[in-house]
Amino acid sequence: MKAPAQQTLVFKSISELMQSSGLPKPLHPLVALVNYNQTPMNREYVGRNFLIDFYKISFKKNFKGQVKYGQGYYDFEEGGLAFLAPNQLVTMSAEETNNEGYALYFHADLIRNYPLGKNIQLYGFFSYAVTEALFLSDKEKQVISGLLENIALELNNNIDPFSQDVLVSQIELLLNHSDRFYNRQFITRKAVYHDLIGKMDVYLAERFASGESTINGLPTVQEVADHLQVSARYLTDLLKSLTGLSTQQRIHNQLMEKAKNILSTSDLSIAEIAYQLGFEHPQSFNRLFKQNTSLSPNAFRQSFN
Repeated sequence: MKAPAQQTLVFKSISELMQSSGLPKPLHPLVALVNYNQTPMNREYVGRNFLIDFYKISFKKNFKGQVKYGQGYYDFEEGGLAFLAPNQLVTMSAEETNNEGYALYFHADLIRNYPLGKNIQLYGFFSYAVTEALFLSDKEKQVISGLLENIALELNNNIDPFSQDVLVSQIELLLNHSDRFYNRQFITRKAVYHDLIGKMDVYLAERFASGESTINGLPTVQEVADHLQVSARYLTDLLKSLTGLSTQQRIHNQLMEKAKNILSTSDLSIAEIAYQLGFEHPQSFNRLFKQNTSLSPNAFRQSFN
């Protein structure tokens, strides 16, 4: 007989999570830093799913193995950073109870009345998939370790009117360094990422050539990301870093090249071309074509002739 699936543990507060995991009560109700060296996680919950209503930044220093986040596993190898936004699933693995590093938890209420509360959505890595975690060089590990140690020092101070301001600024500095290191990762792994971009271009070219757009409409960012097996936000950040264009803009560029080819080699009407490319309305095709070429489809066809 199959054993019943264990219920997902839902934690609305950091205090609940700490208590349930057998960890000391957090020094601040809205933020906690767990040092795995000093306070290993309770092994009782290995394999259990957690749904947490706050942010988590996981830093592994010299850990080798796999840790499960969400629906997949991330191979940390020499360590790195992984980010989780509120209401994402976390699964504690046996490896996570025995490694070197930190887990930083902070609630949205901590940053709500600060600019970071509005700007945190700009840090796209909170939406990245588990396989897109940040790999760190030795120097970068030192920087991250220093930032987290400063947060630990602040948390060990008595809470005063400046505590929240300092903690929020320290977290923002950590996120800014993470953003910088991700940009470095995009650049240093150009060969791998250009291969990914090449696969994207091939997929779009085949998509437009197959006539599938007539049935399924225009390709979406999520569709392309799913095909490449990356998250939509990661793909856009990667493309912007290497090409200056978002995923949507690159799709539009491919679409316009296909449209130009049809306009210059066929007698199809503008409406027929629009429907063939996946537009529901010819007006939408006309508007996008003019935005990208400064010419209407008819004007382009006439100038070509």
